[in-house]
Amino acid sequence: MGLLSGKKAVIFGVANEKSIAWAIAEAFKREGAEISLTYANETVSKRVIPLAESIGVELVLPCDVRNDDDIKAAFSEIAKAWGGIDILVHSVAYANKDELKGSFLNTTREGFAMALDISAYSLIALVKEAAPLMQGRQGSVLTMTYYGAQKVFPNYNVMGVAKAALEACVRYLAEALGPDGTRVNAISAGPLRTLAAAGVGGFNQIAGHVEEKAPLRRNITQQEVACAALYLCSSLASGVTGDIHYVDSGYNIIGL
Repeated sequence: MGLLSGKKAVIFGVANEKSIAWAIAEAFKREGAEISLTYANETVSKRVIPLAESIGVELVLPCDVRNDDDIKAAFSEIAKAWGGIDILVHSVAYANKDELKGSFLNTTREGFAMALDISAYSLIALVKEAAPLMQGRQGSVLTMTYYGAQKVFPNYNVMGVAKAALEACVRYLAEALGPDGTRVNAISAGPLRTLAAAGVGGFNQIAGHVEEKAPLRRNITQQEVACAALYLCSSLASGVTGDIHYVDSGYNIIGL
């Protein structure tokens, strides 16, 4: 019996095999969960569908998190197929590449709105549709954040603001869903070489610094994030909600 035997998990945010969301999907599958994956557009679908097939995932749905009708349609399909869900993983973030380099003063109104919409509001939008399907199931919601929400990192700019909003959403959603028994948490992962990270100017500099200064003197792996996700979405963490859990080789405790 796996940790997630009989559980149904919907995972948003797989872009390719290096995605944190993909490592989570593999770990959940290994521990007995039934998985559904989504993709944002046709380009992404060409990468996601073969990955889904490789671990026997049959429910692969289109969903652009900027579109409420898309979100409704996706959860309607999930409700038809499964009746309910136990786990929702939100591993979605986006900002225009121009906003992730140079001075934070150059953040545009449009760029700000887009980053906050896709990276923070989308969690609320997904949870709103998922909540009725999670009632009475002791469900778990998990999102991905980064220490740039708390401290200033070069070029992280508007994404830092979006992640700060996301972390506040985790706390407010935890309170909103708590009475139904559903938990909401976030993992603050150290820098990983993913498609998302490629958009951040000076990423290598940040990763190198963390490797040098973190207590474990190394960066983390996608699999280490997936193991923490497994804990937070299983009954092992039944008393944990509203938490920002760091998986960053301890970097967040270092002052100088």
